[in-house]
Amino acid sequence: MDVPLGSGGAGEGKLSPDSEPPFLVLEHPDTRFGATHVTQDVSLSVARSEILALLGPSGSGKTTVLRTVAGFETPDSGRVVADDEDVTDVPPERRRFGVVFQNYALFPHMTVGENVAFGLESQGVKKKEVREAVARALASVDLSGFESRPVTQISGGQQQRVALARALAPEPRILLLDEPLSNLDPSLRGRTRRELKRIIRSIGITTLFVTHEQEEAFELGDRVALLNGGRLEQVGTPRELYAAPATRFAASFIGRSSVLPATWQKSTGRARLPGGAAWPAIAPWDLLDGSPVDVIVRPEALAFGGPRDGAALEGRVTDVRYAGKETYFSVALADGAELEVLAAPDAAQPGWKVFVAPLPAGPAPRAYPRESAG
Repeated sequence: MDVPLGSGGAGEGKLSPDSEPPFLVLEHPDTRFGATHVTQDVSLSVARSEILALLGPSGSGKTTVLRTVAGFETPDSGRVVADDEDVTDVPPERRRFGVVFQNYALFPHMTVGENVAFGLESQGVKKKEVREAVARALASVDLSGFESRPVTQISGGQQQRVALARALAPEPRILLLDEPLSNLDPSLRGRTRRELKRIIRSIGITTLFVTHEQEEAFELGDRVALLNGGRLEQVGTPRELYAAPATRFAASFIGRSSVLPATWQKSTGRARLPGGAAWPAIAPWDLLDGSPVDVIVRPEALAFGGPRDGAALEGRVTDVRYAGKETYFSVALADGAELEVLAAPDAAQPGWKVFVAPLPAGPAPRAYPRESAG
């Protein structure tokens, strides 16, 4: 099913019809490693100066997509086009792309300036031009004056910026980042993430970056491409992926959610749950009446109610996770399913019998074809 990506649908990662022509395009690339199909038709379009996040679990193919764009992998079919130039068979060093690797790949025996200068010197750039380019690159990442510092004597966040400066020094047309913050302590990631976004924005460079962290993808990316099993599940803004997931995987992977088995009632647009309650739900597909579905619902879409509510499900609170002003309550239902409810901290206690129903004004539950147990 292809849906316009401006509305957050699945299919090719195209830009909205009123946007400018794409600067980077992946046209139906397929990559195999031996008999293993690693990526399948991951078609994407990225606008000039746009930041696109490649998000997905381990093994989803996101790093392979990045390596294909960089030229470190050659697709078995399909093309990579940058600024109207087909670079599919162009060697990495001639693509004019900057790459920041997951481990930064800095030389520990070199200074900050020597690390940033390394790529330029290997290209035979004149010394005066190298000095000027290094100074510009370090200034762009707020590290002016660090040229003589040993790279081993600066912080992890500063090392990340040195790697970024080295990638930016040759003035690339596209920036590629492979999980750039994964080596940082959690306490540093938030601040470094904000700094990285500010730097990329100030330069205005088209950027593609890989991450398995949803928060990182949502904060850094103008749009997010969600991958699973080597396929593109959905491309859209963070809001689109959260509010209108196009597939069952997108709905369960993005954000927090609960999954309930149900039967679809086509005439009413409701999902009938075990126990008889029927919940209104949005179905991205035209589901058959009576077909088995999985209902996926967000914690903020549920509330505790009374037993007389015909849509309420009875359960018992099994766990509580405090989150400041509000609290996540885990509720075990009689049929063995579990729900998560976001409510005020004093709304319930572990062991309490409760009744849970959808909020009329909350995000609507979504119904997807039932996934087989095997």
